[in-house]
Amino acid sequence: MERYDFQTQRLFVTADMAEGRPIDADRAQANYLLNVLRLKQGDKILLFNGRDGEWLAGIDPQGRKSCSLLPLKLTRAQPAPSNLHYCFAPLKHGRLEYMVQKAVEMGAGILQPVITQHTQISRLNTGKMQAHAIEAAEQCGILAIPQVRAEVPMAKLIADWEATRQLVYCDEAAPDADPVELLKPLKGKPLGLLVGPEGGFSADERTMLRQLPFVTVIPLGPRILRADTAAVAALAIVQAAAGDWVAV
Repeated sequence: MERYDFQTQRLFVTADMAEGRPIDADRAQANYLLNVLRLKQGDKILLFNGRDGEWLAGIDPQGRKSCSLLPLKLTRAQPAPSNLHYCFAPLKHGRLEYMVQKAVEMGAGILQPVITQHTQISRLNTGKMQAHAIEAAEQCGILAIPQVRAEVPMAKLIADWEATRQLVYCDEAAPDADPVELLKPLKGKPLGLLVGPEGGFSADERTMLRQLPFVTVIPLGPRILRADTAAVAALAIVQAAAGDWVAV
């Protein structure tokens, strides 16, 4: 894995980046850089936009409220986006923010909220979810920003699912088995992961999912996990057994 600079401040920008092409920081970014971090002329930060890799850039202040950022050299090339689709029943407020951040850190490429029969949240602010995803990427050296999709009912998720992508479904009622062994045959294949709501999946949803040829059912151990804990556990198992933690 290509290493990154842990010490230098990282900032997400929306502009295209190229050597010597200045970028105007927005007002919030300028305030953060100049008045919170107290950076000055010539100080360096790292920039990324999810498309052009990571760049070392110099700061050029214009007073205390604005500054431009000058890309100087490419420090890391842009990687291919993750092919892991993370599908989840939305949670409330802080727990949803935590889930989004951890999914980004664990390598999800698509964040797909799913409305199940027991989901307690029916409408989401995807803009806030995208902001949380960007913040997690800034903090963890991630260059590929996951796509946050609008929420869909479970029936639509299944109806639109591409049959060549295996959907890993976490079921607390699944028979005892080693989830790693169940996932090993999926190594190198396009994958999705489905984690349910706090109340679990309904009996009808379980029956429907188990009948689908593109679904792999796994347990998550002998204990009942909170939904946000289950998300991290499931992502770790999938990545370790069949995802990008292992060589294909």
